Amino acid sequence: MPDATLSRLAEIAGEAGRIAHNSWRGEFNVWEKSPGHKVCDVDIAVNDFLREALTALDPDAGFLSEESVDDASRLDSPRVWIVDPIDGTRDFIRGREGWCISVALVEEGQPLIGVLDAPARGEVWTAQAGKGARRNGDPLAVSGRTELPGARVPMTTLPRGSEFVGVHQPNSIALRIGMVGSAEADLLATLRWGHEWDVAASALIAREAGATVTDAFGEPLTFNTHRAEAFGVVAATPGIHAAAIERLAERAKKAVVR
Repeated sequence: MPDATLSRLAEIAGEAGRIAHNSWRGEFNVWEKSPGHKVCDVDIAVNDFLREALTALDPDAGFLSEESVDDASRLDSPRVWIVDPIDGTRDFIRGREGWCISVALVEEGQPLIGVLDAPARGEVWTAQAGKGARRNGDPLAVSGRTELPGARVPMTTLPRGSEFVGVHQPNSIALRIGMVGSAEADLLATLRWGHEWDVAASALIAREAGATVTDAFGEPLTFNTHRAEAFGVVAATPGIHAAAIERLAERAKKAVVR
């Protein structure tokens, strides 16, 4: 995968970010695509732009997006673009900064390149498999934390008596995973079924920054699956990941039943 492809992907994601940012805190239509899950017409506009631009960049790649009807032909494609046109739509709608454009190119189940473009925050996150991760051009590296108690987690409100320390929580899970890679957090964990487009780019970014990233059971994440889902994600500094998985094991077993 040539470096030029990542550069071009960053340009495309940047243009998508500008499309979204031009409407942010403006007027747009909002509706519920399912109970509790809002979408706006900016999501659709960004999705349409990305589909056209990414198909031009790699015509042989399939396309999987939160805002497109799934096409099973992606399963037979040599590569697939995995896209969340606006990750953190709730923050976007509310005029908050915690949203981003998330794009990854996946081959044989693993991301090759990934970009998060967060124009409201003035941030561009990039990663290429085996070549590290950057934010605004600066290399990223996880913290050196080795003890689970006291670990920083992106969470606005923590339960009373929690052993963790809460830090800023953007609505975008991609940005929250990125925070582990940038050493702004030590742990991000979810215990629910989640879609591949939520985490494909950020999982690569965090991993290339030195984080350990798995599902809620400690198993490697695989992308471009039939269901395009995984149960949970745990992104953490290597020194606390195993302890986090052990701590979550019973809750994960109970929550996985659906």
